[in-house]
Amino acid sequence: MRITSEAFEHNAFIPVKFSCQGKGANPPLSIEGLPKGTKSLALIVDDPDAPGGDFVHWVVYDAPVTSRIEENSIFGKQGVNSLGKPGYVSPCPPAGVHRYFFKVYALDALLNLKAGISKPDLEFAMAGHILDKAQLVGLYQKK
Repeated sequence: MRITSEAFEHNAFIPVKFSCQGKGANPPLSIEGLPKGTKSLALIVDDPDAPGGDFVHWVVYDAPVTSRIEENSIFGKQGVNSLGKPGYVSPCPPAGVHRYFFKVYALDALLNLKAGISKPDLEFAMAGHILDKAQLVGLYQKK
């Protein structure tokens, strides 16, 4: 399985458009090679370089099986980010270059979790259901 974006290459800079200095929308993502038996997708976007430790930008679960996540879209059920709110938080590092990990998971089931789950809740619920996973890393530094 593979996740890519037409907006940036793996380990390359995310365009300003997709940051807090631009529109702040999620970038478009493409998913290839979904395994047979995939019943739902999950997505976690986080920044391990944040000053307070891992900053969670997006938690998505029970998402439909698709090969494309559109720019500025609401995809699947929304968990909470590190601001305690549902939805996507765009890159906005206070200083230096940060890495943003876009991680997609192909699952063998719908998880049917309550609204507002956190990244650890999702990771726990996915255990034993992951058929495959893929990761795309984007970089960002404020201009």
